[in-house]
Parts: sequence; structure tokens; C-alpha cells
Amino acid sequence: MKILKTLLITSLFAFSLYSQESENIIDKAGNLVNSVVNDAKEIVVNNLEDIKQIEEEKRLQEEAEKLKKEEEEKKLLREVKIKDMQKRIALIDEQLKDNILLKRYNNYDAYRKISEELIQLKKSLTTINEKSADQIYHLNNKIRIKENELELISEYKGSPIGSLIDPPEIDNYEVITNPFGILNALSYIKKLENNKKDFLSVETRVKELTNLLEEKLFVYLDLYNIDPKPEYKEELEFLEKEKKDFNMVLEIVSTTEEVYTRKIEQVILETKSQISEQIEKIFNLGLIIVILFFVAFLIKLALKKYFSQNENYYMTNKIINFTVVFFVLIVLLFSYIDNVSYIVTILGFASAGIAIALKDWFMSIFGWLVIVTSGSISVGDRIKVTRDGQQVVGDVLDISLFKMTIREDITYTSYRVNRRTGRIFFIPNNYIFSEMIANYTHSGLRTVWDGIDIAITFDSNHKKAQNIVKNILKHYSKGYTDITRKQLSKMRSKYQLRATGVEPRVYTFAEPYGIVISGWYLTNSYSALVLRSTMSPEIIEAFLKEDDITIAYPTQTVNTTGGNQNFRVPPADLPEVP
Repeated sequence: MKILKTLLITSLFAFSLYSQESENIIDKAGNLVNSVVNDAKEIVVNNLEDIKQIEEEKRLQEEAEKLKKEEEEKKLLREVKIKDMQKRIALIDEQLKDNILLKRYNNYDAYRKISEELIQLKKSLTTINEKSADQIYHLNNKIRIKENELELISEYKGSPIGSLIDPPEIDNYEVITNPFGILNALSYIKKLENNKKDFLSVETRVKELTNLLEEKLFVYLDLYNIDPKPEYKEELEFLEKEKKDFNMVLEIVSTTEEVYTRKIEQVILETKSQISEQIEKIFNLGLIIVILFFVAFLIKLALKKYFSQNENYYMTNKIINFTVVFFVLIVLLFSYIDNVSYIVTILGFASAGIAIALKDWFMSIFGWLVIVTSGSISVGDRIKVTRDGQQVVGDVLDISLFKMTIREDITYTSYRVNRRTGRIFFIPNNYIFSEMIANYTHSGLRTVWDGIDIAITFDSNHKKAQNIVKNILKHYSKGYTDITRKQLSKMRSKYQLRATGVEPRVYTFAEPYGIVISGWYLTNSYSALVLRSTMSPEIIEAFLKEDDITIAYPTQTVNTTGGNQNFRVPPADLPEVP
């Protein structure tokens, strides 16, 4: 339409120029042009208004899209916050999953619910007007079940955490009257400290749980403000109630902990005071015992100068030792036993137990006491044990409460009897009461007498042979002879020793197949076989060098000529070798 108008105007204008029509036509054309111009102006104005309207609509649309985008962003942010809070709640729940206090609180909550149900059941039993026998039976049955359930969890009647809210009881401890009571007292103090530590740990756990519940409560509050769901509100109410209950528990535990701690400290101080008194008493008794032994030592030292014979000193030493031990026992008995008649009762029960049951066991213990206190056998000693026809020579490795452990060694007994060695033997301690034990190294004496027997023929110069053996024995055993002399001198104060000669001894015996030269010498208890093995070839070589000495073995001499042609002149006496 607009285009047609424009073309018409243009055509009229051109026509007026080229045809030069009259003024009327021009006027008409002018009017027409004015009309067209006005119409054009009106069209332009309308177009501008349309453009403005479009722009306004576009602006409103953009604002709507912006608002929609902002709403979506807010919604997305809200969802992110909700997920973050849910994660925090899940993390707190994970920390609370195995919390023993919460599990106990569940029992407490169950107790309250069951109590309410029981009240309702009893109320129903009394309020129903027309009750059948079945209804009464079922109600009574339910009441009994609920009462049984309450009895099972009665611990949680008034405490959200049950018996943990009450501290462990402090047992009454008896007065310490002997040294063994000190060990019990120390154990008792340790127990009290552990009880205190356990109760303090309850307070710490309640604080930690309360903080976690408070944190969870705040998270649920924020979550409920963002997303007000009914389940969140229920959880908030439960958490609020749970937090109040545990705050109450914390107050009770804190107050109880202060009182309980002071009580424990008081009991510990009293117990330590008794321990100090007992230690002081033990120190005084020890001082008295030391003084008794010191006086006994001085008496022994003084009497030793006035006794010329060792036998008298030995008996006096035994009497003094017995007297000292007797006084020590008297002091101990009167210090720790208020009524001496208790001793008779104790000994009676002990004797009955030993006589009736476990005889071997008690005898082994008693044998251990005898071995340890008497010093007859010590670890490291070489002993010989004979039992059921078996002989064992070895070193004591250990002396326990029930047995001695012996390691067999290579000895003359192994060579002549067992033909094997290196075994470990276990000898019961009660063996010392029924069998004989030979100790080769008792009381510091580390040497024993050993002997070598060599037979020579009847026509040999036995005096020369005796002299040769004696010289060899003196040469090889001189060091052991000097050591034994010193050791025997030390043993005179403990044992009655008569014949204490330590020089080698040589004996001559007439046997069916010749003259036996028996040489005896002192050697180390742990290596007797070594010295025997060293001297035996030496003696044989010395005999073989002599023409008038012949080593004998089971032989017979037949005289076919008669008379005394083979008679030899007896050898002359040889001077003694110092």
C-alpha cells in the first residue's frame, strides 16, 4: 500500500513537469502530495511506536529471562547447600555409628517407651467395662512381657547411659601388716588409678558426643530453614531432646568426677602412708638382722683365736649360725604375727596338704629350698648321679623350682660305662632325699683324686717302677696340688677335715697276674680325662725304657728245668725323690 502511494506521487510529479498542465492540476497534485506526506509521517510515527513497543517487550523478555536464570542459580545453590549439609550430617552419623553411649541411650529411650506402653496397658486393663476372659488374659500377658523387658534393661531406668554414670566402687582395703601386703597395696593403688582414668574417659566421651550432637543440631536447623520438610522437624525435636539429656549427664558426671577424684586421692594417700610405715618397719628389721649377723661374725672372729682344733671351731660355728637364725626367726614372728597360735594352724594345713596330695611336687619344692639354702649344689658344679643302674656325670646348667638340668660331658664314666655323652638330663629336686649325688666341685673345690693302674711282671723292679710313676705324677699334678691345698685350707672353717694330704700317692699291690702300681693324683674336675690321657703314655714310655721293668698282662710262666735258675735278686731300695 505504501509503495503504491509513493509510485503514484512520483508519477503525478513527473507528469506535471513534462505536460505543464494547469495550476489546478498542480494544486490538486500539491494537495495530494501533502496528503501523502502526512500519511507518510503518520506511518513513520506509528512505526516508531511499534519499534519502541518491540524494544520494550524485548527488554521485558530479557529481564524475565534474567530473573529466571537467577531463580535457577538460587535453586542450584540451594540444592548444593542441601547436599553439603546432608554430607556433613552423614559424616557426623558415621562418627556416631559405633558410639557406645548412643547405643546405651537407645536402651534408655526404649525403657521410656516400654514404660509408657506398660502404663497404657494397665490403664486399659482397668478402664475396659466389659472385658472377656480372653481380653484379660492377653492384656495380662502383654503386661508380663513388658515388665520382663523393663527388668532386662532396668539399668537405664534413670540414666541415659546406664551404670556408666556411676563411678566404680572404692573397695575397703585392709591395713598392711606384712611385706607381702605392700605388693597388694601397690596393685590396689594401680586399680584405683585405672578406675579414675576410666571414669574420666566417660566424661570425655560424653563431652565429645555432646559436641557432635550440637553440631548435628545446627546443621539440621540450617537444613530445615532451607528445606522445611516434616522429617527434618522431627529429627530436630529428637536431637534437641537428646542433647538436653546428654547435657544433664555431663553435669552429673562432672560433679561426680570431682568428688570421686578427691575420694580416690584420699585413699591413695592413706595407702601410701601405710606402705611407707611398712618400708620403715622392714628397714628396721633388716638393720636388726644385719646387726645380729655382724655380731655373730665378730664372735666367730674372736673365738677363732682361742680354738686350736678345727673340730671345736666347726661345732662352735654351727652353734652360732643356728642361734643367729633362731633369733632372726623369732624377731620376724613377733613382728608380723599377732597371735603365734596362727603358726600352728598354718603348719597343720601345710603338713596335711603335703602328706595327702602332691607329695612329689611339694617335695621337689622343698628339695629346691634345701639345695638353694644349703649350697650343696650350685649352677656350674660337676656332679655324678646314679639311678636305676645308670651313671651320669655332667655340669649343672640350671636349678629350677622342680628339677635340676644337667649336661653330660666326656668323662671317665662316659668312657668306661656309657660310651656316649652330651645328653641333657632332668633330675627332680626330691632326688636329693632318696638317692646319692656326688659333687666334684663343691664349695669352691675344683679338684678330685684320680688314679692310674699299671701292672708289671713279678720279676720287674717294682720299686723303680713306683719311683718313676711318682715322679711323673708330681710333675704333671703340681699345679693342682697347690690349688687344692689352698682350697682345703678355706674349707676348714666350714667342714671338719682330717686327712688333707695333697701330694700324689703311689701304692703297690700283688695281683694274680703281676704287680699293680696304682698312682693317685689331684686333677681338675672338668678335665680329669685329659690329664689321665697325657700321663698314661708317659708312664708306659718310661717303663719301656727300663730293662728291668716289664709291663704285665694275663700270662703264665712255665719252669721246665726245675730248681731256682730263674730266681732274681730283689731290687735294692731307691732313695726317695723329694
